[in-house]
Amino acid sequence: MEFFNSQESLNSIEWALRAVIGFLFFLILAKIMGQRSISQFGILDMVIILLIGNIMAHPLSDEGLGLKGSMITMCVILVLYLLGILLSLRSSRIRKLFIPTPYPLVENGKILSKNMNKARISVDVLMSELRKKNTEDIEKVALALWEPGGQISIFLKSEYQPITPSTFGTPLKPFQLPQTTIKERKIDYVKLHEIGKDEAWLLNKLFANYKDVKLSDILLATIDEYENLTVFLYHS
Repeated sequence: MEFFNSQESLNSIEWALRAVIGFLFFLILAKIMGQRSISQFGILDMVIILLIGNIMAHPLSDEGLGLKGSMITMCVILVLYLLGILLSLRSSRIRKLFIPTPYPLVENGKILSKNMNKARISVDVLMSELRKKNTEDIEKVALALWEPGGQISIFLKSEYQPITPSTFGTPLKPFQLPQTTIKERKIDYVKLHEIGKDEAWLLNKLFANYKDVKLSDILLATIDEYENLTVFLYHS
């Protein structure tokens, strides 16, 4: 662990180890700071921007520092960044680490204060976001989600949604967000349990509507409140 302390000079391996520790340290800090601080950037994006900016600034402003160590450090961090992206695409568990699940902030016109604290935003910020979507009354909101990118997705109750030609003659029904049942070839058993269904029901529904489709072909499958299954396949 000598590379961790102050040294007159470091070899290439020690520079690389410092880069790995610095990357992981910034990653932990970003996670602790929360999504509110990250805003439009993802956790990985913010870490890479902060690290590379600071690493490159020092040798450019200090004539006593060489570029070799900084270049090694930046290369290692870039590899870690690309590896993090690749792993997040392959693993849902790692993806949840970098891209957290959206927080519901409002449900059926009621503010969920516990999730407001998790998202680390105030009521003033929530109201500001609602006004940007031309929504002045929280009671009109069926669902508001705090998205990983820092935006708030707002869905109005059925009676407050814009009228379209298809609306006429159709009775209004409560808004319900379609539930993800299959994602990237994997069945979401938690969501199935929430809607009171099981794997056998889902597979029967799937093969009844999509006879030639295999589970391994499915990128995404959602089901709405009418139990209509929508399937999106992988395309080469």
